[in-house]
Amino acid sequence: QVQLVESGGGLVQAGDSLRLSCAASGRTFTSNTMAWFRQAPGKEREFVAAISWSGLTYTDSVKGRFTISRDNAKNTVYLQMNSLKPEDTAVYYCAARSGHRAVLVVEYDYWGQGTQVTVSS
Repeated sequence: QVQLVESGGGLVQAGDSLRLSCAASGRTFTSNTMAWFRQAPGKEREFVAAISWSGLTYTDSVKGRFTISRDNAKNTVYLQMNSLKPEDTAVYYCAARSGHRAVLVVEYDYWGQGTQVTVSS
């Protein structure tokens, strides 16, 4: 089992920055890929970014604004979010899987509880 705990969400204004963190514990050596998803009210959960040993993947709407990174020594993955927009408002979830980078919710085995990000205009 892998446990994931997100932190760093909050209320910010458009144009501001936030950094989300996801601390992993348990059988973390099985988590080749770590990812961030988000879910806005009334919408389905959607892929944001993923990181694995072989590289990075971003959804088009965050390219150039968001950066995913990981600190293996701390078993932590980060999401640096710059130039935030009101449409970025959502609950952000950390996810993990043992395989290669993937963009579908069903492909991930472990999930955190989520952290709220609210961007005001």
